[in-house]
Amino acid sequence: MEKMELAEFLRHRREAMQPRDVGLISGPRRRTSGLRREEVAQLAGMSTDYYARLEQQRAPRPSVDITTALARALRLTLDERDHLFVLIGHNAPARFQWDEHVSPTLLTVLDRLHDTPALVQTDLLDTLAMNPLAIALLGDQTRHTGLARSGYYRWFTDPSERLRFPEELHEQHGRAHAARLRVTLNAGSDVRRAAEILAALRRDSAEFVRMWELHEVAQRYDDCKTVVHPELGAIDVDGQVLFTENRAQTLVVLATRPGTESHSKLQLLNVVGDQKMTPERLV
Repeated sequence: MEKMELAEFLRHRREAMQPRDVGLISGPRRRTSGLRREEVAQLAGMSTDYYARLEQQRAPRPSVDITTALARALRLTLDERDHLFVLIGHNAPARFQWDEHVSPTLLTVLDRLHDTPALVQTDLLDTLAMNPLAIALLGDQTRHTGLARSGYYRWFTDPSERLRFPEELHEQHGRAHAARLRVTLNAGSDVRRAAEILAALRRDSAEFVRMWELHEVAQRYDDCKTVVHPELGAIDVDGQVLFTENRAQTLVVLATRPGTESHSKLQLLNVVGDQKMTPERLV
C-alpha cells in the first residue's frame, strides 16, 4: 500500500469537496476547506479515528469493501476509483457496463433531495442507494443479496415485496416487470445476469411464466404509482427518472403533487422517518 500517496490523495479529494456536494449545510463557523474528516468517515460508514489514521499514514490496509465505501463517500469518478484501489493495493473492479459503483452525478442529486423519496437502481432493479425518505416509504431495498437483489426476482418470489402496492395493481406491475426484463435481456448492462434471473423465474414462478409468454416489451418509468405505506395508507406518486449516460443506472424520484393528501402524508413521513407512528402522530 502506498501510504503517503494514499494519504495525500484522500486529503486532496476531501478538501476539493464542498458540503453541498453531499447534501450538508455549510455553516458560518466552518473553517475547514472542503469536508471534515468526520464527515467523510460518516459517509463511508467507518470510524473517524480509522479515517484519520489513513490520512496520517498510520492505518492498516483497508479491505475491498472499505475501499469501495471510500470511493463512494468521496464521489470519485471511475478513473479516480481505480486509482484509489491501486494505491491501497487491490485490483480495481472490472469495468463492465453494469457496476455497483454508483454514479457520482446521481449521488450528488440524491444527496440534495431531502423532501422527496429517491433511489438509485440498475436496469436489473438492483437498488444501490436510497435517501432516508425512500427507505421510510419503501423499506430498505439495498439489504438484499443474491438473486433477491433484483426487484424483478423479488416481485415474483417474495410475497412481502407486494405489500406496498395495491392488490388491484399487482397484475399491471407484474406484466411491466416481465416486459422490462425482456428489454434488459436483449440490450441491458449485464445480459448474463439477466439470463440467470430469467432462468430462475421460469423455474420458481408460474405467474412469471404466464406473463413472460405474453411477449410484451416495454421500458417505462414515468407511470403514476400508488405506494401503500403500512401506517399512512395509499400515497400517490409520480415517478421521474435521471439516467447515466450508458443507461445502466437510474435515479428514480417519487414526487407527490402539492396540495394533495398524498403530499401531506409524505411530509409527515419526512418528519417521523421509519419510526413507529403513534395515534397522535397520525392526527
